[in-house]
Amino acid sequence: MYKIMLADDEGIVLDSLSFLLKGEFGDDIVIESAKTGRAVIELAEHFRPDIAVMDIHMPGINGIEAMREIRSGNENIIFIVASAYDKFDYAKEALALGAIEYLNKPVDKNKLLSVIKRAMYQIDETRRKRSQDLMIREKMETVVPILESGFLYNLLLNEPFREDIDSYKKLLGIEGDNGYMLLLVFGDRQEGYHMNNAPGTSVRLQDHMGQIREVIKEFFPAAVVGSAMANKVAAFVPEDTTDPDYNKRNELIDKARRCVEKTYSNTGLLCRVGIGSVVTIEEAGLSFKHATDSLTLTQDAVALSQELPVAVGYEANYPSETEKKLFDSVEKGDPSRALIEAESFYDWMEENYGQYLMDIRLKALEFVLWAEHLAYQKSGRTYYFRSRESYLPTLLAIEDHQHLKEWFLDKIADACRNVVLRKQRQTDNVIDKAKVYLEENYASDISLDEVSQNVDISPYYFSKLFKDATGCTFIEYLTGLRIEKAKELITGSDLTMKEICQQVGYADPNYFSRIFKKNVGLSPTEYKENVQ
Repeated sequence: MYKIMLADDEGIVLDSLSFLLKGEFGDDIVIESAKTGRAVIELAEHFRPDIAVMDIHMPGINGIEAMREIRSGNENIIFIVASAYDKFDYAKEALALGAIEYLNKPVDKNKLLSVIKRAMYQIDETRRKRSQDLMIREKMETVVPILESGFLYNLLLNEPFREDIDSYKKLLGIEGDNGYMLLLVFGDRQEGYHMNNAPGTSVRLQDHMGQIREVIKEFFPAAVVGSAMANKVAAFVPEDTTDPDYNKRNELIDKARRCVEKTYSNTGLLCRVGIGSVVTIEEAGLSFKHATDSLTLTQDAVALSQELPVAVGYEANYPSETEKKLFDSVEKGDPSRALIEAESFYDWMEENYGQYLMDIRLKALEFVLWAEHLAYQKSGRTYYFRSRESYLPTLLAIEDHQHLKEWFLDKIADACRNVVLRKQRQTDNVIDKAKVYLEENYASDISLDEVSQNVDISPYYFSKLFKDATGCTFIEYLTGLRIEKAKELITGSDLTMKEICQQVGYADPNYFSRIFKKNVGLSPTEYKENVQ
């Protein structure tokens, strides 16, 4: 349906135009008309036409002025000017106001219908684009919460793949690498630190998640909001300031309080908010813990961890970042990086507390035990209770920093190597087993799924592991194996090419010939002649 407005001071012109358009487009159009500039402006306000066929010379406000006024309230309207005034200035101004055609009276019937159809096509395209935009928007309204929940779960479950975090950041438009966690806990009422009736509240919470997301984003526009977890909702808020000052903290508490109040006003659900410390994205789990702990240290509706003793405090120059990097390197099995950080930490101890050898022994032992704990977790090694029986006697016998530092660095390196060796052994076992299976079954119709099942690893992970270990894909390796076997049969047997083709796992001789030539540079026949 198209709304067409006709504006002309002559009734006979309006009647003839209306008759012409009705005859051509029938019920696809609705027509309204006006004879003066003022009347056409008022008509446009309530009729909201898609197309306006305008005369320039009308009583009172002229057509150009009327078009300008109508355009200010309806930017999508399409103007067609039909006038007896063939003046360049009029045409130029009409086109500047968005008119798609300037027709001279008397208007040619076919020309007018052609222009009207062109205008209808433009309207259809605009409507189609708007419909697509709305559809995309509707899909995004569904997809974004899923992406945000995925991002939150990656952070809270401490997934090790940085590329996943970077992908989520790009999709969600997150800039920077720092932020803090919000934790909203819901309940029927507050009893001390506790919000009671978590099961019942969790059911009602699901019905109001859309409203709660909107409220959180109203006060924290950049927040990434997760799905409801029982009676809790977590959100990550990007933040550049790593150490918020007094004013920033007050502003944060005020926003959180207003968020709590509006949540109750909109949903009838009581909640408390814990705010974690500002950390890097990889440490979001730590900020979440701080947010959780802060709610147990105060009964206020809003608990800000920076103002409560939830995090470990360190003396002024303690190298906490070095400590973190050291244990991260152990977990990742990166000996070179771990040794750099371990040496840096020991140098700090020696420089600041060199005369307190016993304290340095204890700290070195603490770090080694924790590094080995991480290594046991990551490598799957068997723990033996008395495996460390020599540690204390050895440490107590060391009387100088040089030997103590060597012992410390050796143990840290051992922990890292155990992680690396375990991973390598696991990979080697899987790849060796897969190669044996391929050697024994290359002549059959073998698949990646079949081999991955034989080594008891998912096809996806096996495919990645195989390429990392061999430098080629599963198909490339299998093809290479078959080609080598075919070359042996070509030069060392009297079998026909068809028989050789079947014996190395190919059913189609033509396909086998193409694969052979692609890999060897010669067809099987040419290869045989060349060898002979």
